[in-house]
Amino acid sequence: MRLDFHDAIARATQAGACREALEVLESMSGWDEFARHPKAPEWAYWYASNVVQDRVRRLEPIIAREPEYAYRYASNVIRWRWPQGEPAIAQSAEWAWRYAKHVIGGPWPQGEPAIAQSAEWAYCYAVDVIRGRWPQGEPAIARNPRYAHCYASKIIRGPWPQAEPTIAKHPQWAYRYAVYVIGGPWPQAEPTIAKHPQWAYCYAADVILGRWPQGEAAIAKHPEWAYRYAIDVIDGRWPQGEAAIAKHPQWAYRYAIDVIDGRWPEAEPAISQHPEWAHCYARHVIGGPWPEAEPVILSSDDETASCYQREVLGRTVS
Repeated sequence: MRLDFHDAIARATQAGACREALEVLESMSGWDEFARHPKAPEWAYWYASNVVQDRVRRLEPIIAREPEYAYRYASNVIRWRWPQGEPAIAQSAEWAWRYAKHVIGGPWPQGEPAIAQSAEWAYCYAVDVIRGRWPQGEPAIARNPRYAHCYASKIIRGPWPQAEPTIAKHPQWAYRYAVYVIGGPWPQAEPTIAKHPQWAYCYAADVILGRWPQGEAAIAKHPEWAYRYAIDVIDGRWPQGEAAIAKHPQWAYRYAIDVIDGRWPEAEPAISQHPEWAHCYARHVIGGPWPEAEPVILSSDDETASCYQREVLGRTVS
């Protein structure tokens, strides 16, 4: 059955096609001009999926040019393999993986060369399609610290020496590899981990299970992780980290109440400049009014000023 171009536009309009696209389509002379437009595969797929809700063979050569819409057409319209669209789909790692998983439901050799070039999609293909080791994709996976760690953890379920030089260069994934794959200290990665405050703290808390001098210089420069190191690892004051903590109102307040368990004069200048944390410090640490901070607290535009008056000064606020 012949598909009239202007009739197709009318049906698309009735189906709620976007006005911007319709304005472009209405300026076209017919299918030949339509086919040359860069968005033709997307629009053709949309027409088949949302207007006809079935195959539109007149538009299939156009849809088959673009990996994403060829996949979507196979998955959502044909609901089975579509040989005409497979050459394009096979050129894209992501859409080849989706086609293998959701349409074929198993390995798809035609799409594997493209998939094997992408660490992310090679990993997903191994997990969701092969469901085990996939040597063809391992070179790409081994070059990406995140997916190399995940592959070792979920597929190999143990150390993966081929990827360790890459993983060891990234503090987050080196830490996770030590925890979830090695299950203990990983000296090869420690110089990298030790340079990052968060992951150095995590490594000390979760791997070393105690103080880790190698990472303390980095941790001490970051107020949050210095605070957490003091409370979770040292379980007490940590003078080396106090300079950084004292400059940050939130973590200085928490350090005072959770670690020092009392006033911390060195941090009060910073805390007093933040209405919320100054109010908390007055109420929970000082246990009463804090005149030095009141100009900041009482000038606050939010609820902090009224809370201070009610909870610390004991005033009724209307």
